[in-house]
Amino acid sequence: MNTNTKNFIDVHETPGIGKLLPLSLQHLFAMFGSTVLVPILTGLDPATALLTSGIGTLLFLWITKGKIPNYLGSSFAFIGPIITVSAAHGVGTALLGCLLSGLVYIIVAAIVAKSGVKWLDRVLPPVVIASVIVVIGLSLAGVAVDMATKVTVDGVSTISLTSIEISLVTMIVTILSAVLLRGFFALIPILIGIITGYVYTLLRHPELIDWQKVVDAPIFIGIGEMFTNHFKFAEVSAALASPSAWLAALIVAPIAFVTLAEHLGHLLVTSKIMDRDLMKDPGLHRSLLGDGIATSLGALIGGPPATTYGENIGVLAITRVYSRVVIGLAAVFAILFSFIGKISALLMTIPTAVLGGVSIILFGIIAAQGLRMYVESKVDFSNKRNMIIAAAILVTGIGGYKISFTGVTFWESFLTNLTIDNVAFSTFLGILLHVILPGKESAMGEAHQEQKKSA
Repeated sequence: MNTNTKNFIDVHETPGIGKLLPLSLQHLFAMFGSTVLVPILTGLDPATALLTSGIGTLLFLWITKGKIPNYLGSSFAFIGPIITVSAAHGVGTALLGCLLSGLVYIIVAAIVAKSGVKWLDRVLPPVVIASVIVVIGLSLAGVAVDMATKVTVDGVSTISLTSIEISLVTMIVTILSAVLLRGFFALIPILIGIITGYVYTLLRHPELIDWQKVVDAPIFIGIGEMFTNHFKFAEVSAALASPSAWLAALIVAPIAFVTLAEHLGHLLVTSKIMDRDLMKDPGLHRSLLGDGIATSLGALIGGPPATTYGENIGVLAITRVYSRVVIGLAAVFAILFSFIGKISALLMTIPTAVLGGVSIILFGIIAAQGLRMYVESKVDFSNKRNMIIAAAILVTGIGGYKISFTGVTFWESFLTNLTIDNVAFSTFLGILLHVILPGKESAMGEAHQEQKKSA
């Protein structure tokens, strides 16, 4: 890391209060839509999801010694299994499965702590890492574009010129803010884009913002009401005491092995953005442990499994503000807002097209970090081996190559709705190809070979 040309705010640094508040709100807005969407789709409680995301993020920061500035939100990988198990066995059983998936993370973290991460250097050369980073960004491109260009009416998505108009205004303002603004305003282009898009929608298309949700929402949600009407302690406790619930919960738990690849990819992206090896310091075992504890604790009270968020990693990349205090305050805001119904409802009125406009930039920034790694590592694409590995990862990952286990007679109760998603599959494929194909040294890149010669 070149400290002579420092142009970032590091993890241990704290911006002044005038900068800290908007920087944290920017992260809150970036994660909010996806974090509350998962509980809406699965029948869980949005306020509880917001609360557990904040608590989980604070735990993650503490366990990783404040060295990994990632925000933990609701994981999309568990949506199908939660819906299926909830319908057949009850929400408590589905949450028990989520709790067990967190324990899988914790067990893997213990194994990594014992074995170290040197083996990762052998299976994850730059050509694989960079390709996976590109996939993490571009595999979400379709989601961002759909959010930016379509509306869903009665379950049918159609192109909307109004959505395109709003998302373009939001995206252009975000780009101009990031490129042209100086000083503090250059650090909050996402926040500026979201606010501008929201105000533009109010002025041009006010019918798209449902104020009735804000009117109907309670001002405060008390602790007692949270325990009575929002938390799922009773349901999870009942599942914990039922042997049949434990068997059904095993349908959900194996999803952890899929999201482990997502976790690894996000940590690699964050390492690249921050220009340091987070795998070694504070260590992959700590990040896995933090994610696992956040997932299990969240499930215990009724929240969906946690995962590091690409949207917030994109904010890190575009602002170069890595302060753990910024992330921590965003988590505190999430906790507070989970008890303030009016504010939560107001945030939910942000038009999907506005979030789509900024997501295009955020996901694209992640992909660009992978391209940057190709260049800096001097990956030689005239080498057929490198070209084949990158091609396989990029097409399967971006194209959405998934494996779903359904309708298998003997294992049906165990495998139904278990899906290896495209990011996990492309990562596994890239590692496998690198391990079995000859000529491994070329995958490290010419920069590594030059460094080796000079040493």
